[in-house]
Amino acid sequence: SVLTHKKNNYVDLNIIKTYIIFVIIGVLAGTVFAALMQTKALVLFFSLVVYFLGTYLLLSSNKNINSKKKFNLFSRIITGFISGFVSASMGIGGAVMNVPVLRYFGYPIKKAIGSASAIGLIIAIFGAIGFLISGSFLEANLPLSIGFINLPAFFIFIPITTFMARVGANTIHKVDKNKVQAFFGLFLFVIGTIFIYRFLNL
Repeated sequence: SVLTHKKNNYVDLNIIKTYIIFVIIGVLAGTVFAALMQTKALVLFFSLVVYFLGTYLLLSSNKNINSKKKFNLFSRIITGFISGFVSASMGIGGAVMNVPVLRYFGYPIKKAIGSASAIGLIIAIFGAIGFLISGSFLEANLPLSIGFINLPAFFIFIPITTFMARVGANTIHKVDKNKVQAFFGLFLFVIGTIFIYRFLNL
């Protein structure tokens, strides 16, 4: 996905270089939190945040946001840490949190998606390392797992998601940008609804 977006010049490496360290810190904190704490309240909080972000994308899908708001150091620290923390503790990709963040700061929707996919790759790597270490430290002893990482699921989903990520990345560049933003907003509503359902069943 990242390579496909980068090929189409939709990955902003400059923002990633100055933003990713705060995301990584959030990811590591999120893996510790998920390993040690009850997550019911966090699931509800995440659901409400996702609904809010989805609403923002839907309402602004037909607007041209050309002027970038100042994405200063303080903004990067706060949004980076929160996106990493929530993504790791909820086990979701980085795009759910970072596409709306980058869109808010004036990035075109396709560049926001491409850059968020690169951020999501880093979240996945450090999240996996964090759950491997925390699960091993806590002696989780789950079947066919190393730490909290289930090996059969890992090897089954990697080839499937790798193939579909490339398909999705190629498809997104053929769709009108306003429709892309609206679709992503609706996608966030679906994600929020799934997590509300999980919250009610915890």
